[in-house]
Amino acid sequence: MLGLLAGFLTTVGYIPQIIRALKTHSMDDFSLSMPLLLMIGMGLWLVYGIMLNDLPLIIWNMVAMAFNAGLVLLKLIYSKPKPSP
Repeated sequence: MLGLLAGFLTTVGYIPQIIRALKTHSMDDFSLSMPLLLMIGMGLWLVYGIMLNDLPLIIWNMVAMAFNAGLVLLKLIYSKPKPSP
């Protein structure tokens, strides 16, 4: 139960950023490297969870990876192109 609760709380932390991006249509102040690096780490945790057959690790890393992929997509959609010099 502790693992499920911890995973839930750390995973829902992405929701405010997703909601903000959808409301403001802006991701200009959001770094693309953060969710990409997190997705690599979560992918490794997911593999580890599968190796251990640990349901909380599997579930929450899959959900968190989906949220991070959503953030990457929002960044690509809402980022304004930089002007040419």
